[in-house]
Amino acid sequence: MGKPITVLYVEDDEDIRIIAEMALEDEDFFIMSCSSGAEALEKAALSEPDLLLLDVMMPGMDGPTTLKNLRQIPHVETTPAIFMTAKVQPTEVKAYQECGAVGVISKPFDPMGLADEIKTILKKA
Repeated sequence: MGKPITVLYVEDDEDIRIIAEMALEDEDFFIMSCSSGAEALEKAALSEPDLLLLDVMMPGMDGPTTLKNLRQIPHVETTPAIFMTAKVQPTEVKAYQECGAVGVISKPFDPMGLADEIKTILKKA
């Protein structure tokens, strides 16, 4: 098993956040949830996440902007990042990868397969 994967998870929709937390918490993940990019920056500064899981469309600071700001924190600058979004056209996915994402998970996601999908993306990265 090993130690759990610490995930800094940013999602402004509380219902989606709860579903993802429930899907991951029994699957070797430790989830630090945030409801905004600003909250993510605060939590990231005080922790050492193994993975950044970011919603793309959020009020205030969107996912790509949040990631750009997280990369300014020295111990988070190389942490793998995965975006979760309903916008998964090839051009959009390419843009997320250019922002530094190692993968994109489309919404709505399958709660039963979320942990495996994340682990597969991390193995490829």
